[in-house]
Amino acid sequence: KVEIDTFSGYKIYPSKGRLFVRGDSRVFRFASSKNESLFLQRKNPRKIAWTVVFRRMHKKGITEEVAKKRSRKTVKHQRGIVGADMKSILAKRNQTTQERAAVRSAAIAKAKDVKKDKETKKAKAKAPARPTGSNAPKVSKQQAKGSGGGGNKSARY
Repeated sequence: KVEIDTFSGYKIYPSKGRLFVRGDSRVFRFASSKNESLFLQRKNPRKIAWTVVFRRMHKKGITEEVAKKRSRKTVKHQRGIVGADMKSILAKRNQTTQERAAVRSAAIAKAKDVKKDKETKKAKAKAPARPTGSNAPKVSKQQAKGSGGGGNKSARY
């Protein structure tokens, strides 16, 4: 079986090369003592120009193999989004600043009117809820809950 050199990426044919087994049981195969020496010096094969890894990284010798891929240009489409179709978006885009300001001020005025109406309705609804002439003392929820027993705390455990 033809093996691959761990450092250089070259082919190692049967009965050739050396095997190095590290302490963690990882197996490294080397085609020549040069490759083994560089590996043991902890050299990076990506920085050594003649290794297969370097050549792959720097795209050497692959020009005749693979023609350059053509990239398609993206085409922009304009579409409506949820809540607004394309016509309304274009209409808003083509508005002048005066038109925009007028629409905005109208919307603000309308919102203020709605808020004022709500507040007046609240005030009207709240006024007759409690009669003003009654002289009954105000009783909170807490007082209403504890109104039975007459303060005999020693009986409760």
